Amino acid sequence: MGTLYIVSTPIGNLEDITIRAIKTLSSVDAILCEDTRHTGILLHHLTIKKILLIRFDDHTEHQKTPEIIQMLDDGKNIALVSDAGTPLISDPGFLLVREAIKRGIKVVSIPGPTAAIAALSVSGLPTNRFMFMSYPPEKQSHRIKLFRSLPKDVTIIFYCAPHKLTQTLEDMKEVLGDIDITIARELTKVHEELSRSPISHALTKYREPKGEFVVLLHLD
Repeated sequence: MGTLYIVSTPIGNLEDITIRAIKTLSSVDAILCEDTRHTGILLHHLTIKKILLIRFDDHTEHQKTPEIIQMLDDGKNIALVSDAGTPLISDPGFLLVREAIKRGIKVVSIPGPTAAIAALSVSGLPTNRFMFMSYPPEKQSHRIKLFRSLPKDVTIIFYCAPHKLTQTLEDMKEVLGDIDITIARELTKVHEELSRSPISHALTKYREPKGEFVVLLHLD
């Protein structure tokens, strides 16, 4: 029986790859990835060649999981990566890991970067208690409901796509008032930026948002 490795990859700066991750990706029989081209670029940078890449994303996870489980049962060692960061954190993989555990297949974490934790560590907000909320709901009514239910005395962490940032911040401001928030943009990349300000200022600053965003707040 093989082993399933959950391998974290850089969220921007390729130098953040760990030695253990490189050794794992070099030694497995196959790598599951959201975008084979994207992962191929990383492997080329690491001079890792001749590894089978299998597309494994939100659209194929249900379909591919039985096939991958069979490969593991047959003794193949397989790595799961996402386009950036730690797999399963707002990325595919939960169904596969759950099924592997049910089958008694060994699942090993190869830890590394995660945008949520990277942002939290430099946010200036309390880190002893935090809640990761992934991406806010698509529907405005659901976002409003979520924002109204946020707990106090806990640092809240959201991911946010650029095309959703303005509406998300406007809804947040409507529910919570013009509170101070922290926004981390393009973490570890060339245009990395950290902003701490009231929501109104963030709405002005990011009038035309580009890149990947992490939004953090703490309600007293």
